[in-house]
Amino acid sequence: MARQSIEVSEKAGVRYLHFSSDWVQGAMRIQRPNALELPYTREMMAGLLLRAAPWPRDALLIGLGAGSLAKFIYHHLPATRITVVEIDPQVETVARLHFRLPDDPLRLRVLIADGADHMLHADSRHDCILVDGFDGQARAGALDTLPFYQACRARLSESGLLVVNLLGRERGFAASAERIGLAFGGRSLLFPSCDKGNTIVFATAGEAVDVAGSELVSRAGHWQAVSGLNLQPTLARLRQAGRLQRDRLLL
Repeated sequence: MARQSIEVSEKAGVRYLHFSSDWVQGAMRIQRPNALELPYTREMMAGLLLRAAPWPRDALLIGLGAGSLAKFIYHHLPATRITVVEIDPQVETVARLHFRLPDDPLRLRVLIADGADHMLHADSRHDCILVDGFDGQARAGALDTLPFYQACRARLSESGLLVVNLLGRERGFAASAERIGLAFGGRSLLFPSCDKGNTIVFATAGEAVDVAGSELVSRAGHWQAVSGLNLQPTLARLRQAGRLQRDRLLL
């Protein structure tokens, strides 16, 4: 892929990453550099409600952006090994210079590679695979194909979860969700949209997700207390959308 024009801007105490446009690819509140500033990034960490600690032991991120997810996991889940696959070396440089991405290759490894090729040819297994990769025109390309999602399924551990940010619901959103469901034999869960542009999908092919509503509330309270991550709005939307069956979240 050709190198993109990358810009960094600041407004009201928040630093933003842009690719070739005004469209925001990542954000960091300068006074809270390890917090998840954008709502969809908080939603992508909702797997912490679906699986009990100590989960995940190993996380793979496709797409680095401003490094928000990598930093959150690094600082708040110290037992988790993190691998990030990023196609553009400029993005890693900007994340380190402007967004305080940690330099700790023993725990946080950044690979400059094509995310789709990596998934199709690697043999590693992960407890969590988070996919958030787009170009400057908000296109996911090969990261939104049936072979890619099938490769993700093959790379998940028994307790593994795939988490995908689907951007631009007006442009193929339903088809993307359908491809994920097909790759995972129907075991996918579309979260109610957390903002006007992002919807998060969770999928698994291994150990079932079966969590009582009271346990979801307890886990949300725990993570808010220890990390500042507020998943209460996510729980409220799940309930309102009828995603809980007999007060249990099932996947």
